Amino acid sequence: MITETGKVVAVDGDQAWVQTIRTSACQSCSAKAACGQRALAQVTGGRANQVCVFNSVNARVGDEVVLGIDEQSLLQASIWVYGLPLLLMVLFSIAGHQWLGGSDLFAILGALLGLAGGFILVRCWQDRVAGRLQPKMLRVNRIATVNCL
Repeated sequence: MITETGKVVAVDGDQAWVQTIRTSACQSCSAKAACGQRALAQVTGGRANQVCVFNSVNARVGDEVVLGIDEQSLLQASIWVYGLPLLLMVLFSIAGHQWLGGSDLFAILGALLGLAGGFILVRCWQDRVAGRLQPKMLRVNRIATVNCL
């Protein structure tokens, strides 16, 4: 399970809006020189993100919560989102070139058609499995307060 800590900023019925601030582990990562995540974090400036999740632990506004997402689900989603459109783009490009006259124009049109078809298929798949890909609220981090007299 991949986890992230955030703060509840709003509660609406059984849903909660949780704000997370990107923290970077880039300084300790051995692949930091060639990582797209580091470049993305530099561009966005580490801004806060908000995500709507099912409030399964009855968190209140201001509570610090731990969100989690299953690694297998994340891996499967990554393969679908990145792999399927690219695979269809390559296959349709080859098909367009081979079957429609050997022209580069048909290869380009086939590539665009395959890429668009891949995005459409990913969107349909996403609608079917949306519940499994949502982060889940795992627990509320409660800090004990000490009353000083």
